Amino acid sequence: MQVDRIIREKGTEVATIRDDAPLSAAVAEMARWNVGALIVFGRHGPVVGVISERDVVRGLGAHGLDVLERPVSSWMTAEVVTCGRESTVEELMRLMTQRRIRHVPVLEGGALVGIVSIGDVVKFRLDELETETRALADYLTAGR
Repeated sequence: MQVDRIIREKGTEVATIRDDAPLSAAVAEMARWNVGALIVFGRHGPVVGVISERDVVRGLGAHGLDVLERPVSSWMTAEVVTCGRESTVEELMRLMTQRRIRHVPVLEGGALVGIVSIGDVVKFRLDELETETRALADYLTAGR
């Protein structure tokens, strides 16, 4: 199954922040949106990074509360791994596992059209397995 299905069910709204915003603003936005990561936009392109809760915790651990006034660009992950709507869920699971990432922006023609989290992938896969299980049970009981 393709990532497009997840995006269609979940929606295309993505929480974002500018790369020059203070890290404290990123924390506030993550809380406001109830998400674990934000896509970072900047002057040099539409997707210049991803800032996650994990990035914030590492910054706090290394520098204390002062880190919250530093720009998001100081702590974001600049090497952004992306996928397209046509990517399969299996490819995405493999990518997330190999790269140890939890959030993957979805791009179409260079434009941000969504984001898929590890939670989205797990939910999709569980729904898929439940549907398969029901179909097999129906098949077995119909054959009696």
